[in-house]
Amino acid sequence: MKHIIILGDGMADLPVERLGGKTLLQYAAKPMMDQLAKEGRCGRLITVPEGFPPGSEVANTAILGYDLNKVYEGRGPLEAASIGYEMADDDLALRCNIINLQDGKIITHNGGNLETEDARVLIDYLNETLAKPINESKGYEMVKFITGIQYRHLLVIKGGNKHIECAPPHDHPNEEWRPLLVKPTEVRGEMSDVRGMSPQETAGLLNELILKSQELLAEHPFNKARAARGERQANSIWPWSGGYRPSMETLMQQYPEIKSGTVISAVDLIRGIGHYAGLKIVEVEGATGLADTNYEGKAQAAIEALQNDDFVFVHVEASDEAGHDGDLELKLKTIEYLDQRLIKPIYEHIMQMDEPVCMAVLPDHLTPVEMRIHVGQPVPLLIWHKDIVPDEVQQYDEVSCVSGSYGLLKLNEFMNEFMKLQ
Repeated sequence: MKHIIILGDGMADLPVERLGGKTLLQYAAKPMMDQLAKEGRCGRLITVPEGFPPGSEVANTAILGYDLNKVYEGRGPLEAASIGYEMADDDLALRCNIINLQDGKIITHNGGNLETEDARVLIDYLNETLAKPINESKGYEMVKFITGIQYRHLLVIKGGNKHIECAPPHDHPNEEWRPLLVKPTEVRGEMSDVRGMSPQETAGLLNELILKSQELLAEHPFNKARAARGERQANSIWPWSGGYRPSMETLMQQYPEIKSGTVISAVDLIRGIGHYAGLKIVEVEGATGLADTNYEGKAQAAIEALQNDDFVFVHVEASDEAGHDGDLELKLKTIEYLDQRLIKPIYEHIMQMDEPVCMAVLPDHLTPVEMRIHVGQPVPLLIWHKDIVPDEVQQYDEVSCVSGSYGLLKLNEFMNEFMKLQ
């Protein structure tokens, strides 16, 4: 039996008063997900281990069955793998957003919906005006900015120490940014200078980069033109979630049932997880990570992958971004788009296949539109295949799935249950 996971990032939510106390999954028109819930089995899943932040890097890694205590190194190294940057042993890689600050506060984590083409110009500018002087003064390449996708980029510090506290910008909308600057953390059982720099030195360097980036980006023609038009500027870097090169077994090593697999996502983070998990990375033209993403293209890529591979992981970021923006109507649309433009055509193809396919649908975490941050509560889960014995759940949402026959699964219990279905 082949297996496919369809993950709507941040799709789950909390009850919203404007929707009569319903969650968005309860309110949205999603007949395909409801049909799969009715014909399949449901439950809930704890995706964030105790002591870990409720981010996509944690939740998606846990969903794929990995022990975060053994493999977690933050987003930076995962996105480095996706971009194609091979980390050295003394590299500290951090996710580096280009964000919008205004009146001393973080306004958006995405630089005003920055496009990749514009971001590449800004990253090149920062390498020339910010990284280069530091590197020349040190006599070697110590700081490097690497272009990713849209507002999501990479910052590599040679010899940097990961024992620092960095605030994820999407968790602090409309908050003052200065109290959120990088702080060193205590190192236990390890020399603080094992990577060349202490936590204090690393935090100091990162804060210097943040402050200088604000001066430089404010003077760039791109931001001056945006300011003249009254648009939000991409006026600061914000590094966070740093780590060293991770050591992960592939999914094929963990689950002998998987012989080959594919990951389909517009997000570097997910591609990076897929890289270390041993999955082929498929890029889809027009996949943006936003509500305007190419749902049909992703569906077709998944259908093609099912012809050759026995494990497919399809990740759609759109609901998470809408949640971070606090856009209720847009998040509802992203759920409905996922249902009809991606899940439905995949389901219809599976029904025509000779070989049986097991499908799971779930989010990685909650991104409530009224909070605009990630929340680490259990997420609703459904598993379906043609011959599964259904439970009593009649629709897919956070409330209905509580009574599902899977109950409350934790972390790798989902993948273990999913791969049992052969």
